[in-house]
Amino acid sequence: MNIQWYPGHMTKTRRMIEADIKLVDAVAEITDARCPEAGRNPILDELIKEKPRVIILNKSDYADEKITNQWKKFYENKGMAVLICDCRSGKGVNFFPALLKKKLSHIIEKRNARGFKGLALRVMVVGIPNVGKSSFINRMSNSKKTKVGDKPGVTRGKQWVTIDKEIELLDTPGILWHKFDDADVARKLAVTGAVKDEVMDIIELAEGLISFLKENYPECLSERYNAQTLENIAVNRKMLASGGVPDTLRAANTLLDEFRSGKLGRISFEQP
Repeated sequence: MNIQWYPGHMTKTRRMIEADIKLVDAVAEITDARCPEAGRNPILDELIKEKPRVIILNKSDYADEKITNQWKKFYENKGMAVLICDCRSGKGVNFFPALLKKKLSHIIEKRNARGFKGLALRVMVVGIPNVGKSSFINRMSNSKKTKVGDKPGVTRGKQWVTIDKEIELLDTPGILWHKFDDADVARKLAVTGAVKDEVMDIIELAEGLISFLKENYPECLSERYNAQTLENIAVNRKMLASGGVPDTLRAANTLLDEFRSGKLGRISFEQP
């Protein structure tokens, strides 16, 4: 699976991050709890460098809870602060300010000693497309200041959002890398919606998801569809084309939509 999808605004985003990283005290990197490592852009390490970082494991309500907790320990052992949350429901989001202040306590103490008590902490929010950056900021600010969508590539420009007198967030568009050489990473990102479906072979993608589920979460297929193939899903859901032929494309789209909305259960694609 060779995916190449790098819209022009992502090149602009890279330049934006390079220019603005010096303006912030820390970076909040949001990744999908179902595939945390696959969903972390390696370019960001190069751009962020030594800035303090908070890893936000979003969409945790869709991920295997036991595995998500393993990822939390994994990143904490690397010196990062970790927040497990679900921006859709708001679960866990309110713990972010306290976690951030604990992570940046040395900066706060230094400012207080120099007479700059109360100066707002500035945080850049980064991540790949459709991972929940805007939803996170909207939850934090209790408003809809940023554009939110269930398709990648919604946010196109940077914007500052004041959370309170103590925290300011810089929202940035999602950024992917030029080419996915690892087919496994490509599949994970495509299945979770980080890449536009229009550039994908939907049937191939859905069959790959079925193969993974049969090996790791077989009950999800049997309980939801009473089926193990796209053809059977189409038949059981009465998705038939002319002549009674199973409409596998429709079945594939249904499978992907229901997986992405959490209807198949809590599923994780990788372990630390």
